[in-house]
Amino acid sequence: MRVAEVRRKTLETDAHARVDIDGKGVSSISTGIGFFDHMLHQIAKHGSIDLVLDAKGDTHVDAHHTVEDCGYVFGDVILKALGDKVGICRYGYAYAPMDESLSRAVIDFSGRSHLFWNVSLPSSRVGSVDTEVFREFFLAFSLSSNVTLHIENLYGANTHHILESCFKAVALSLRKALAIDKERKDVLPTTKGAL
Repeated sequence: MRVAEVRRKTLETDAHARVDIDGKGVSSISTGIGFFDHMLHQIAKHGSIDLVLDAKGDTHVDAHHTVEDCGYVFGDVILKALGDKVGICRYGYAYAPMDESLSRAVIDFSGRSHLFWNVSLPSSRVGSVDTEVFREFFLAFSLSSNVTLHIENLYGANTHHILESCFKAVALSLRKALAIDKERKDVLPTTKGAL
């Protein structure tokens, strides 16, 4: 069973996450940031990951610390649930449309952290949130899960649609990368001997 639970507590936030990588996409999300909750539900549903994530943060300042620390705790819990990574497909990629918007995500559970973010957002806010925080979420996730993650929006006009297509593309790429390769389920997918 690829299940794990992690808590991250700082002076700015208190975030808790539980995942079942082999779940059905069931989620319970509560961060106090409505649009962000909506995006995290997308990751769970389209990634087929059962996810509980709740966070309390200094949202009276802004959403930055809460969103960023949720990225760290989500990355931590995924990495913990993966264990030794034996048998995973390792790589995943996906395109996801959302009405007029189309985004692509490519992920590698390489053991090396890197984020490439090529996403232009027409509006500086969506709902009550500064849109720049979503790059920080994916950066924190890539750092704490030790993945290489490329996210690109190919085109789009509506900020909500662009971000949602990015989150859905990441979810679909996660689903592929985390899947067990049935033909190589006892193999660590690297020539280096470690991921």
